[in-house]
Amino acid sequence: MESIVIVGAGQAAVTAIETLRREGYAGSLTLVGDEPLLPYSRPPLSKKYLAGELPVERLLLKSPAFYEGHRVELRLGQSATGLDPATRTLTLADGSVLGYDRLLLATGAAPRRVNVPGHDLAGVHYLRSAADVQRLQADLAPGRRIVIVGAGYIGLEVAATCRALGLEVDVIEMAERVLNRVVAPEVAAFFAAEHATRGVRLWTGRLLSSLEADAAGRVAAVHTLDGSRVPADLVLIGIGALPNVALAEAAGLAIENGVAVDVHCRSSDPHIWAVGDCCSQTSLHYGRQVRLESVDNAFEQAKTAAQNLLGGSVTHDRIPWFWSDQYDLKLMICGLNFDYDRGVLRGDPASRSFSYCYLRGDELLAIDCVNQMKDYAAAKKLIQDRVRLAPERLADPAVALRDAVA
Repeated sequence: MESIVIVGAGQAAVTAIETLRREGYAGSLTLVGDEPLLPYSRPPLSKKYLAGELPVERLLLKSPAFYEGHRVELRLGQSATGLDPATRTLTLADGSVLGYDRLLLATGAAPRRVNVPGHDLAGVHYLRSAADVQRLQADLAPGRRIVIVGAGYIGLEVAATCRALGLEVDVIEMAERVLNRVVAPEVAAFFAAEHATRGVRLWTGRLLSSLEADAAGRVAAVHTLDGSRVPADLVLIGIGALPNVALAEAAGLAIENGVAVDVHCRSSDPHIWAVGDCCSQTSLHYGRQVRLESVDNAFEQAKTAAQNLLGGSVTHDRIPWFWSDQYDLKLMICGLNFDYDRGVLRGDPASRSFSYCYLRGDELLAIDCVNQMKDYAAAKKLIQDRVRLAPERLADPAVALRDAVA
C-alpha cells in the first residue's frame, strides 16, 4: 500500500486530504501536526477569537468525523524532528519513524522574533497560534495599555480588536507609514487616519531598541532608538513571519525564502512537495519567485500539489488575493503590486469605500479595495487576462471597473 505523509496541520493540509481522497487515492494517509488541536482557521485569531466572540470549536476547519471518514491517521501534538529523503522517512519528537512514498510539507510560518534587551520579559507576546491568543487574552483587560510593535496586518487587526475591548493602544512601526510593505501611501494614510480616529496612537519611523522591566520582572515600557519611551502593561510583537524550513533545510532541500518549489509545487526532491506559507514558487504571471502568506494561496497550492502527488502535471498559476478586517473596514487585495509605475485612485477615501489600482503602463497589476467588493470582483479577471485599461476611465468611480478598458 502506498503512503502519503502530510507535515503541518492547517488549511493546506485539510485541502490536500480532501483532494487526495476525491481524486481516488486509497492508500495510507498520515497527518503530522505540532499543535494538539485539529487543523483550524488562523485569520480569526487576531479578530473574533481574540475578542472572545468565537469558541475554539468554531475555529476547526473540519470535525473529527471528517478525518475518520477520510481514513487519516492523526499524529497531533507531535513535531517532525528529522527528514531523510534517501530512506524516505520522517522522525517525530517521540522517536517514532514514519515511512512515506510521497511527502507534503505544509509547515507554515512562525513569527519573526526580536532580540533586543528585555525580549523575554513576562507580558511580551507573539500571535500565531490559538495557544498564543489564549496567553494574550489572559493579559487583556479594559484600561490596560498594550504596545504593538509592527503596523502590518496582524498589528493593525489586533489594534482594532483591542480598542473594541477597551484597551489603550500604541502601535510602533519602523517604517514611515503603516502597512508599508503591502499598500500604496494613499491607502496607508487612510488606515492610519482611521486608527487615529479610534484612539490608537501611532509611532511611525521608530525602531525598537529595548523593553523595560518593572520590579517584578514584567514588561513596563518600550524604548525606541530615537529615545522615545512608551509605557506598556503588555506588548505584542507583530513584525512579520518567517517560513518554517528547518526540517527541509536540514534534509538538503533547496531553500529560497521558503522551500523552493516548481510550478507543480514539487521541491528539489522528486518525492517531496511543499505548499502554503512555508514555500516559495515562481509566479508565472509576475515572473518572479514569491512566497505568499494567505489562506487562498494555501488552498490553491494544496489542490495542485495533491493532484500532482498522484501523478498529475497540474500547473499552479493563480492571481493571489488577501484580506484584512479592521473595525468595519474590509480591505481586499487582488494581485501583487511589484514594479508598478502608476497608481490610480477610484473613489474618495472620505466615503470609506474606494479602490486603488496599480498599473504598469496600462496593465492592471493589482488592486486594493476598501469596502468596495464590486471592484474586487471585477479585478481578478482583468489582472489574469492582462487587460489594458484607460487610466482616465479607471479614475472615474462612476465607470464600472470592467468597462474601463482601453
